Amino acid sequence: MSLEIKINQEIKSAMIAKDSVRLRGLRAIKSSILLAKTEKGHSEELNEETEIKVLQKLAKQRKESAEIYKTQNRDDLYQIEIEELNVIEEFLPKQLDRSEIEKIIQEIISQSGATSVKDMGKVMGAANQQLAGKADGKTISEVVKSLLQ
Repeated sequence: MSLEIKINQEIKSAMIAKDSVRLRGLRAIKSSILLAKTEKGHSEELNEETEIKVLQKLAKQRKESAEIYKTQNRDDLYQIEIEELNVIEEFLPKQLDRSEIEKIIQEIISQSGATSVKDMGKVMGAANQQLAGKADGKTISEVVKSLLQ
């Protein structure tokens, strides 16, 4: 079942349950999917990889906005962003924790023969490909940098 169909079903359920918080998050996802479908160069249907990228982009936006609102003491807006983030994360694949990411990147480093920070690009390419959807790029970059130093 495609993400779009699943989201539409969840929207109906949220409307019936009168769950405005969940409905707001689901509508944000639906909006982003529709935008992705109408972008230049995309086919009519989105594949799973593209759907995950859309969800990751939404989650990243919510996290960044929440941080800004937190620093500006706007708890009302911070709460909205966190609520939407929780809904978005339900549809993302389970994120790996830092120790699991370190173990995978350590294997990539040993396979590629990387020895210093100069080899970071080579390791990052392989790590991003292997960890796509399972970890955010910022965490991957931090782990690669720390392991190569």
